Amino acid sequence: MTGVREAHEIIAAAIREVPVATMPLETAQGQVLAEEIVAGFALPGFDNAAMDGFAVQWADIQEASGENPVTLRVLEEISAGNMPRETVSSGCCAQIMTGAPMPEGADTVVMFENTSGFGGSEVAVFKAPEFRANVRYAGEEVPEGELLLSRGVRLTPAEIGVLAAFGRKEVQVYRRPKVAIVTVGDELRLPGEQLEGSSIYNSNRYSLAACVVSSGATIAGLWQVSDDPRAIGKALDEALGSCDLLITAGGISTGEYDYMQRLLTDLNVEQKFWKVAQKPGKPFFFGRSKEGSVVFGLPGNPVSSLVCFLEYCMPALSAMQNSRYHGKIEAELFEQFPADKKRYRFLFGRIWQKDGRLFCNATRKIESHMITSLAGANCLIEAPPSGRFLPPGTVVTCNLLPWSSLHEPS
Repeated sequence: MTGVREAHEIIAAAIREVPVATMPLETAQGQVLAEEIVAGFALPGFDNAAMDGFAVQWADIQEASGENPVTLRVLEEISAGNMPRETVSSGCCAQIMTGAPMPEGADTVVMFENTSGFGGSEVAVFKAPEFRANVRYAGEEVPEGELLLSRGVRLTPAEIGVLAAFGRKEVQVYRRPKVAIVTVGDELRLPGEQLEGSSIYNSNRYSLAACVVSSGATIAGLWQVSDDPRAIGKALDEALGSCDLLITAGGISTGEYDYMQRLLTDLNVEQKFWKVAQKPGKPFFFGRSKEGSVVFGLPGNPVSSLVCFLEYCMPALSAMQNSRYHGKIEAELFEQFPADKKRYRFLFGRIWQKDGRLFCNATRKIESHMITSLAGANCLIEAPPSGRFLPPGTVVTCNLLPWSSLHEPS
């Protein structure tokens, strides 16, 4: 049986990056940068005012006070987007707006609130700022040629704003991985259909698809098939031809109707491992097709399925886009944790911050079929094998769910 760490190593060795594509900035949100972005010009590109006020020579107003104001002649008004026409000499100033270029001769901006105000041919200064105050100097934020963004960065609104500020209309990104999902089981029905006998609704189809989208990938196709080898084989063949990564849920164990492992092998998927020493999710398959698609065969139990996706598929999708997965942090157990004697244990739970420390608790429902244990969870808590319950205060690893945040439990 494969260990958890070994499984990660095998998967990492089999992953290949997806191709690079050119995307308009408007649609690049959430994708991973495939090029280094270097500043093509300095930012700011010119000295400019940091606030509304008056551009002055500091030597003129350094002694200004409410009791002894300094009066200056206003040469012009400079607004953002316009160039100064006059040179500021001693005894003069220019009315200036935030972002407007500094006029030649001026070295300081006096904020509007410390003057007699706009509108006249003269202005009284009642308080002097420090020398060179309220001026943004050319290149002080970013000099020309500086590295702005590294390859492998996932683009958020912040990075999109930086790219726009430097005039990038398009950007090279890793294409979103295409993921196909095949769910298997005679008992499965789609939401909206009528349940009858021992049928149940197919939650894996929807939760796994939502996880794929949360990982920055796209859905190449969704298949739901019965426990019929021919139907399963046909669905797998179609799915493998459409994706970079195939996820199956169900039919991967050793039961009479568990055909998945054999059918994947029949389709020339090379098995890298099958069965991992973990709880839940022991019957877990990983392989690679001759065309290059990677295949994750997940258990049918919904909690086991999501555990395997979060622990293995999500890092793989990040690696396909040349992006490191950063979902794991450490926290203290608030209550004891039911570790397993022989297998690596995963349980959904909650993590929260209090008094500068991180705490976590496992869910009360710990069986692999109990999908309601996921509601309200914001992390997946993990622990290596142990012959006893882990006591409160033990530091454990938590895999943050990408759609959740750190809220103290109510």
